[in-house]
Amino acid sequence: MISSRPTLKRGGRVAIVSPASYAQPELIDRGVARLRAFGYEPVVMPNARERGPLYYAGTAEQRVADLHAAYTDESIGAIVCTRGGWGSAELLPLLDPEIVRTNPKPFIGYSDHTSLHAWMWNECGLPTVYGAMVASDWAKDDGVDEPTWLTAVEGAAPWSVDASDGIRVLCEGAAVEGRLLGGCLSILCEALGTPYALQIEEPCILFCEDIGTKPYKWDRLLQHWKFAGMMENVRGIVLGDMSANVEPQEMALLEGACLHALRHFEGPITIGLKCGHLDRQNRSTPLGAWVGMDGASLREK
Repeated sequence: MISSRPTLKRGGRVAIVSPASYAQPELIDRGVARLRAFGYEPVVMPNARERGPLYYAGTAEQRVADLHAAYTDESIGAIVCTRGGWGSAELLPLLDPEIVRTNPKPFIGYSDHTSLHAWMWNECGLPTVYGAMVASDWAKDDGVDEPTWLTAVEGAAPWSVDASDGIRVLCEGAAVEGRLLGGCLSILCEALGTPYALQIEEPCILFCEDIGTKPYKWDRLLQHWKFAGMMENVRGIVLGDMSANVEPQEMALLEGACLHALRHFEGPITIGLKCGHLDRQNRSTPLGAWVGMDGASLREK
């Protein structure tokens, strides 16, 4: 395991990559401009604007080449994805863990990149950031929550979120601590039964969110996660903010479905972390960080 969470220095060079689906060029340009205005030096990798085959941003080999190049370039301080979509999982057999492990730097993305976050944790013990992407978030006027970006990516202070960020307690429990791991729940569940399933080998605070997922599917996914034996080391559960992806009249049903699936879980459960599939103010979240969970509060230790 990497001894400490890698961080990005203000003014550092940031590699822009597209490990999954292609992004619209104008959105990449807009996001790059905002990253530059924020004080960084964006470096768009050679294949980041590729399109095809299918819905991918170039071939698997091209996408892996960009990742390897970004890690081995000592002038690059962090790696930020353009968007999610589809395709990250097919990169996993092609990635070289030695390249990533010996060149630790923040990797930032969400959604389909959940498989890459899990791989980097499993194979390299590398903390990553489930956070704002170039075309999906930085390209918007209010797509990025700056305080959590600064703490999760730059390490400006210990990362923290609480009720003021929209988090609510669904099920009360004692204060707990653990490694913050997780991501997009459907991607996490799809990896079960493969060599790339997330490895949870120490106390864990599980974070999960998703997009366009009906209440019955949350019930099914959480039941599947539980039946696969993935709850043994989970001490607390943090569910994302689903308000942008669920009809208001379905929210109570969704919360009920989650509580039903987790009814035998004895730890605390919260909901509302505004991280991942959101319309605005994406809270970047440090996966692999050791955090304390007390009521609606999460704080990096």
